[in-house]
Amino acid sequence: MNPRNSLDTVPSWVPAVGHALRHAGIHFDAVRIGGMLGEEVAYELMQFTHFEAGPIVRELAGEQNLYFLLPPQTAAAYSWPAGARALSRSGRSAAFVGVPALEGLTWPLDWRSRPTEESPFVEPDLLYETVLRAVR
Repeated sequence: MNPRNSLDTVPSWVPAVGHALRHAGIHFDAVRIGGMLGEEVAYELMQFTHFEAGPIVRELAGEQNLYFLLPPQTAAAYSWPAGARALSRSGRSAAFVGVPALEGLTWPLDWRSRPTEESPFVEPDLLYETVLRAVR
């Protein structure tokens, strides 16, 4: 890992080992995007940000969704198109996101892009614009 981008302190919501479920809307909001659309959005974000997109969690099994982690209480401000779903804290339901540790065995999750000091979250406006371009 690039020392310039490594974290001095690991965010409290990242487990020390393995993986853990975290309640969306507390430490972060998330936008879930499945399959090839999610990979395309992640690729575009990574290219645009010079590989400092912020935290993106990838499922390696099942539906193989990608979870783009945004600052808390930001995902609901956007009208996400079909294929992208905002996960946040709401009175209607609770949403949980699996978060892998930064190192070690974390299957079935891994980091497509890790949180860094410079990019502790994915930038919501940039993600929204990237998703809109990808679904056109």
